[in-house]
Amino acid sequence: MGADEVSGAGTEGVRTAGYTVRRYPVAPGVRLNVRSGPGTQYRVVRVLPYGASVPVNCQTAGQWVTGPYGTSNIWDNIADGQFVSDAYVLTGSDGYVAVRCS
Repeated sequence: MGADEVSGAGTEGVRTAGYTVRRYPVAPGVRLNVRSGPGTQYRVVRVLPYGASVPVNCQTAGQWVTGPYGTSNIWDNIADGQFVSDAYVLTGSDGYVAVRCS
């Protein structure tokens, strides 16, 4: 399984470029929009299915969003040019859990 793939619920590690990318579940009952940048003004590039989990390759600050896991301006990079709001991803933290995107 590659780091850019999305799978069902659960957190598993994917080894990429010398470090492990952890996967986190998307909030239950949510089909989450994946956007081309860190905000709702960016275009939707795909929609994640119910029960998806995502790799968090890196994180960046962006638009503030309120979701099932609070209000956050952190956006998770899940693949090249693909971002989801951290407010919809169960990372277990209100802060950063991965390196900052460069």
